[in-house]
Amino acid sequence: MRNNEENIADGSFIELIKLNKFYHMGEYTVEALKDVDLTIRHGEMVAVMGPSGSGKSTLMNILGCLDRPTSGSYLLNGEDVSTFTDNQFAQIRNRTAGFVFQNFNLLARTQAVENVALPLLYSGARGNVRERALEALEMVGLGDRWHHKPNELSGGQLQRVAIARAIVNDPEIILADEPTGNLDTKAGDEIMEIFADLHKRGTAVIVVTHDPDIGSRCPRVLRFRDGMLVSDEKR
Repeated sequence: MRNNEENIADGSFIELIKLNKFYHMGEYTVEALKDVDLTIRHGEMVAVMGPSGSGKSTLMNILGCLDRPTSGSYLLNGEDVSTFTDNQFAQIRNRTAGFVFQNFNLLARTQAVENVALPLLYSGARGNVRERALEALEMVGLGDRWHHKPNELSGGQLQRVAIARAIVNDPEIILADEPTGNLDTKAGDEIMEIFADLHKRGTAVIVVTHDPDIGSRCPRVLRFRDGMLVSDEKR
């Protein structure tokens, strides 16, 4: 893992410049993001908050190269990735970003270690795939549950498997969309502790959440409303 203090000293990791995302729905145009200017440094831990329809998930999709902006620039490590090809987008998703979702998105009939190994297989990794997957499970405290299938795990354990899958490629950034939304308070706190540990190790973590308690666990909070970034708070 990268050293957090060194990475933050390197400067900006993500930079959005006058970024817009519009969706055309028949005669109507939905302005999901409007003129967003934003810089995130290496290793930062950031909460993205706002009401439904504020643009949070659209922002997450663009940062993770799941979608493209309509206009403006998205610079990732100094490169304008909004101009990249679909294949280049796929490479960023596989090697630069790790995704964690509210509904876990695990393969139901597959052991935890095999679920975690999937990004390695998609990226064409060879050799010690299983060992790397086991190491990722150890990092989230599930080294002894590697052989369990999703129906044998609790909600908190399922999200830990999903986090292990997200970090197995040692990404520069974790993008988590409502990662505690299906969990009780105790399990949610444990998930946030894992994210905080990843942040300390030098991985950037961006958490989309409606929960003010979860947002308060992040050193920086971005608030969106009607597609616009309305506040940027550092604690």
